[in-house]
Amino acid sequence: MPDPSLAGASLPPGGGAAADAPIGVFDSGIGGLSVLQALCRALPAERFVYLADTGHAPYGERGDAFVARRTHTVARYLVQQHGVKALVVACNTATAAAMDGLRARYRSLPLIGVEPALKPAGSATRSGTVAVMATRGTVGSARFARLVAQLPGSTQVRVQACDGLASALEAEVACRTAGEALAAHAHTLALGQRYVQALGPWGSAPGEADTLVLGCTHYVFAEPALQALVGPQVRILSTGEPVARQTQRLLQAQGLQRPAATPALAAPLCLLSTGDASALARAAERWLGVATAAHARSATSRKFKGNRALALDAQEVVAIN
Repeated sequence: MPDPSLAGASLPPGGGAAADAPIGVFDSGIGGLSVLQALCRALPAERFVYLADTGHAPYGERGDAFVARRTHTVARYLVQQHGVKALVVACNTATAAAMDGLRARYRSLPLIGVEPALKPAGSATRSGTVAVMATRGTVGSARFARLVAQLPGSTQVRVQACDGLASALEAEVACRTAGEALAAHAHTLALGQRYVQALGPWGSAPGEADTLVLGCTHYVFAEPALQALVGPQVRILSTGEPVARQTQRLLQAQGLQRPAATPALAAPLCLLSTGDASALARAAERWLGVATAAHARSATSRKFKGNRALALDAQEVVAIN
């Protein structure tokens, strides 16, 4: 359901934006950076505004109504304050809870959601068994049930709600000392091992799962550890690259893609957080290769008030609430 605070508001319809306008990307936290990685590779001439709603995370363990309200609030902010020409909802839980409502509200704005790669997994499996790791909010959604129902009847699907895994990955990034980081990583590995064991057996024989679908954008950052747990014969599927291709197709269809040959933009990336901005800065440094330079300032808007800011060279991390 839409955020009640938006009732009766006059919202920009989306679309009609200049090609130089940014693309909005958001997630409940740092997980969507895995999608942003793929978007930056596929669309190197574009500007991006990434918002991590870490002040209200994790979405995967919240109810649909709460997630839908937050999604509409963030979408409104990105449309009104940043003039985004397209919006990528880089969160499986938010896509499941709010994408239909977003499409009804922003009819001409290119909207791209993320869903577990069940259809590709159904085509890829040779053993006939597919395993899915996702949040409780995703696996309990009607959208996820429809994806499972669309698979061939001969495909067996094992599903595991991975409570705490997204939060554990967020906590790893928030660590400020080596000791804290080691303890946090050990906790992440323990959770991963528990959920992988619950989904087994793994392998290529009948009755063994040979394909693992990562149904949360956070889990991509645990992929090396998960691959080691399931074995090299198991294929792991995520959604970053398909989302990037779909975004490119929609921009091209509406004449909104910025030509690759055009001059480079001065500020190609803006990073925003509703929680600890420094954690997002560290995640960007770790996974996007963005060098950080400490620089504090405050930022405000009509609907969001901000503080605890950190600049990232030409990029920016601003906490908004």
